[in-house]
Amino acid sequence: MNFALILFIALVVTGLIWLADHLFFKPGRAQGQKEPLLVEYSRSFFPVILIVFLLRSFLVEPFRIPSGSMVPTLQAGDFILVNKYTWGIRLPVINRKIIDISQPERGDVVVFRYPVDPSLDYIKRIVGLPGDRVSYIDKQLSINGQPVKMDFLRPYDYVKPGLNNVVAQLFLEHLGHHPHQVLIQPDEPPVRLEGVRVFRYRDHCDYNERGFTCVVPPGHYFAMGDNRDDSTDSRYWGFVPDENIVGRAFLIWMNFDDFGRIGKSIE
Repeated sequence: MNFALILFIALVVTGLIWLADHLFFKPGRAQGQKEPLLVEYSRSFFPVILIVFLLRSFLVEPFRIPSGSMVPTLQAGDFILVNKYTWGIRLPVINRKIIDISQPERGDVVVFRYPVDPSLDYIKRIVGLPGDRVSYIDKQLSINGQPVKMDFLRPYDYVKPGLNNVVAQLFLEHLGHHPHQVLIQPDEPPVRLEGVRVFRYRDHCDYNERGFTCVVPPGHYFAMGDNRDDSTDSRYWGFVPDENIVGRAFLIWMNFDDFGRIGKSIE
């Protein structure tokens, strides 16, 4: 569901009704005559919709985390805020950048429109920038030939939906300016080859049983989930075009199952 488009349509409709009444119908109404209910609702809702539309389009936008692909950084059920202006100003609805401020960095947690189906929003961590050579061999992430430092923290077991117990290991990964925790399941392969799609610039990648190496094309990014062995990400469906970027996730503002997560920044 394209909520931005729905908001825009509601904004236009209520605004036109209010404007048409103000210009053409209100002057002809008898003094003291009550305005039509449709006009009253449009006049009341237009400013509210306008404020929500502007805030959501240019400042911050709320999202809900639906899955565990970003565990332990984000949990299913987290409600997060996404900064819409960090990297530039984009026109709402069409999401076209008109003012360029900066670019995503390695390690940023980013919401973007899923390249396979742009009507869906995904959230992952940017690990590769345009031109980077990204390798993930034997569960070791390397950027341009340099292994990304990983410090083992402790075992980390958790229960997935369906009461499936997952045995994993928790690491601190030092990627760019964003040290963050990642989960590794030692018994899982670095990439499930049967799940790799045919995607644009697929010829920029080499896959084998030990992992993959990809060269990120211009204007694109390589994204992976922090729950490395339970994330469908760029390994499987390819690169994220810059025009698909929605914004940078920066805050958890609600989780109804764990109030202790409220107010946590997203690193």
